[in-house]
Amino acid sequence: MADSQNYILSQPWQSSPSKYNRCTLFRPIYRRLVISLSTMTRWRRLASWFILFWAGLGLSGLLATCEVQQTLPDGRPERVYLTLSSFAVTKKAHEAIIPLFVEKWQKEHQQTVRFRTSYGPSGSQSRAVIDGLEADIVHLSLGLDIDRIAKAGLIRSDWATQAPNNSIVTTSVCALITRPGNPKHLQTWQDLTREGVTFVTADPKTSGAARWNFLALWGSVTAVGGTPAQARQFVTEAFRHVAVLPRDGREATDAFLKQGQGDALINYENEVILAGLKGQALSYTIPKVNVLIQNPIALVDRYVDKHGTREVAKAYIDFLFTPEAQKIFARYGFRPIDAAVLAAHQQQFPVVPTLFTVADLGGWETVQRQFFANGALFDQIQQENQA
Repeated sequence: MADSQNYILSQPWQSSPSKYNRCTLFRPIYRRLVISLSTMTRWRRLASWFILFWAGLGLSGLLATCEVQQTLPDGRPERVYLTLSSFAVTKKAHEAIIPLFVEKWQKEHQQTVRFRTSYGPSGSQSRAVIDGLEADIVHLSLGLDIDRIAKAGLIRSDWATQAPNNSIVTTSVCALITRPGNPKHLQTWQDLTREGVTFVTADPKTSGAARWNFLALWGSVTAVGGTPAQARQFVTEAFRHVAVLPRDGREATDAFLKQGQGDALINYENEVILAGLKGQALSYTIPKVNVLIQNPIALVDRYVDKHGTREVAKAYIDFLFTPEAQKIFARYGFRPIDAAVLAAHQQQFPVVPTLFTVADLGGWETVQRQFFANGALFDQIQQENQA
């Protein structure tokens, strides 16, 4: 396989017709200088040579820096550029998938695809696109972040219907990371409320990932028949056992692993598996009642139409749902949405007997309003625990 970096640009690329226009304008000027030089008398040529030499040298240098976009016989550009904006932990997977797609597209369409990629926290990527990052594709950790882009008018409101599996391309569950050997025998969410136990989770008000953690705690009650009142009581008690509430998942991981705070850390299963691939084996358990973390993908309609990249961008999204790509996602810790690929990785992904989704809780709009908006349930719980 070719090195993925051959297909990924480290610097932003933007189509710049004006750049090509400048190149086109300078060529006739350069030719005119040469013609003028040839028509001069010998002595005038000698006298003017130095000036024209330096002018020509400068123009030649400029022409050398001009990028000329070649076209194929059917009029399509020889090279097409895609910008992918994705949440941070997908980086390794996309870097492995992109060369496969590039090779496939080249073979089928005789066109080269180059990727510009942007990775970071899901919420930050969402805001960047809204603020002007001209991504053709967004792959984010929760649907709420894509909904925000849609509300900004950049993505169609029915984006979830535009790709297979309601546009959910990767999944995961929440894991309880413990101290080596799990000395406090933490297996369930309820174990976090035992006397003498503390744990670390990021703040769901500032971390999209931590919202999944909160929902895992809440749903551990309602998914097995508990009432919302019982869920509220349990989650309130659980947050009394939080050792520290960092701003994001990275700070939460550092607080647990580097600073030694808490007996457990709530994090994504795929983060744990990825850490293992990097040589950092962690002790963890997957609670038997869990939330299915669903990571959606979507075209950014305004920008694919602006760039003329809708066809190739959609093809990349479709490619991510193929068994070939799903195997790579599984390799890097994501639960594949392809049933056959998931079955082939049973040892890596233990079966979760009771699995619920955000849709079971009313969808992201309801969840945001009920739990995470200013003055909503999480704020109320924090106020009660601080009283």
